[in-house]
Amino acid sequence: MSKIRIFGLGGLNENGKNLYVVEVDKKIFVFDAGLKYDNDHNLGIDYIIPNFDYLVKNSKNIVGIFLSHGHEANMGAVTDILRVLPKTKVFGAKLTLEMVRRDIGENADNYNLIEIKPHVKINFGKLTMFPISVTHSIPDALLYVLYTKDGAIVYTGDYVFDSTATGPYKTDIGKLAYVGKQGVLCLLSESFYAEREGHTSPYNRASQFIREVIEKSNDRIIATIFPAHFYRMQEIIDEASVTHRKLVIMGKQLQEVFNYASNNGYIKLNKNIIGDLSNLNDKNAIILISDEKEKPFANLKRIINGFDKYIKIKENDTIFITEPTYDGIEKITAEIMDEVAMLGADAVNLSSSKHLLHHASQEDHMLMINLMNPKYYFPVKGEYRYMLANAKIAESVGIPKENLILKQNGEVCEFINGNLNLDCFDRVKIGEISIDGNNGEDVGNLVLKDREMLGTSGIVIISATLDKQTKKLVGGPEILTRGFIFVKENQELLEETRLISMEVINENVKEGTKRVDYSKIKNDVRDKLGHFFYEKTELNPMIITVIQEV
Repeated sequence: MSKIRIFGLGGLNENGKNLYVVEVDKKIFVFDAGLKYDNDHNLGIDYIIPNFDYLVKNSKNIVGIFLSHGHEANMGAVTDILRVLPKTKVFGAKLTLEMVRRDIGENADNYNLIEIKPHVKINFGKLTMFPISVTHSIPDALLYVLYTKDGAIVYTGDYVFDSTATGPYKTDIGKLAYVGKQGVLCLLSESFYAEREGHTSPYNRASQFIREVIEKSNDRIIATIFPAHFYRMQEIIDEASVTHRKLVIMGKQLQEVFNYASNNGYIKLNKNIIGDLSNLNDKNAIILISDEKEKPFANLKRIINGFDKYIKIKENDTIFITEPTYDGIEKITAEIMDEVAMLGADAVNLSSSKHLLHHASQEDHMLMINLMNPKYYFPVKGEYRYMLANAKIAESVGIPKENLILKQNGEVCEFINGNLNLDCFDRVKIGEISIDGNNGEDVGNLVLKDREMLGTSGIVIISATLDKQTKKLVGGPEILTRGFIFVKENQELLEETRLISMEVINENVKEGTKRVDYSKIKNDVRDKLGHFFYEKTELNPMIITVIQEV
């Protein structure tokens, strides 16, 4: 009896952190392993990845991780997984694996990174994986077809249908149709633009708008760009060439990406238009700065605030944000535009209503469904409302409602002998791992709670000194606060704090005692001061008591 289980450890009812598991008779195929950024409340967190305890527990059954493309939402967690599961095989196209290697660093050769090519089958015993090239904003994007005896499981990754796409961007529609004729059991398809009518193309193309911005500007242009969006890089390069502008690429990382992309044929670069630092103040310069999703507009904000070593904004400058606004940074974008205006420069950005990222809209979904003709349809990648809209699209083109699968992370979808098991209510352990720094360790909820407390209410430190022999109080208590109150205007509150602390210490230090329970003192100080502070200020600062003996 054949059993197939499909579930997400991340990516369902959220944007980013994509990680989907397809388990065929206990053989585990992992599709994508991404991260997400929390741009609003990250509290020092660099990024968030899925909890992959399930993979650790079943590591012997993992065939490999199959990456659809080189964006961090899809491959950003690979490094963290390999720290724990170093023998895991990672499959991806050339450019995708190059992105992984850059994340890993100098030890990349120690891992099983296996380059695959589109339209070349990979056999795993009785199971076969077949990658197909699709169109996205980065070259070498792949759709995966996992052939089983009950039909194919298809994972689309991110895609659009764009007739102008060529080379490493081109979708092989013939191969998609061929897969559909062979029989697709379940199609897992992205949902990011499922609420948008029509095709994404031509709204994913911005050449005309870039040309208009360049022609309207009589002075230099400072443009932000995501280093992994090669398609937009090429558009800017092409328009700079046509308008005879000098392109100045700022930052080591962005320069390395351009060099690699050019040397490997992913972008066509006219080297005559490339300038250097001597061209920074030229009127015909287009200055490219990287824009990271981890810290949106961090480089641009540094320039705006006057902290950049090389670039100072002038009134005749045009600041150009070359990507449409995506969920989560609308407020930051508006603030940036306002700050630029206050400096007297022009600010231009791509409208999210007129310009789209390379994700499937409704007509794209309909075409994919018609090509694949799946028995079951499983929307993935996106918030729940997007997944629901995706399911409605499938229903509108003939997929029966009972064959639409809407799940949240951890909820298992099970097929037995090619039929959906309606009695399966299994769940696997899920969660989020918050990464701070390069050690790959989960920061944990307690640390985040401490950071939240420090950020909202500050800290109070109580310091006291006892005589080592008599245990009597000989120094303090001294009160130190940060981020809690304005000291000069709250001397009375600080004096009351000192008296309460002294009272608690004296209560716990009996005359003639040889041993003092310092843990009890610290707990009693925290409890009494906690109630006192909330009563007086309605704040709950972190309270730390330090007691030493001399």
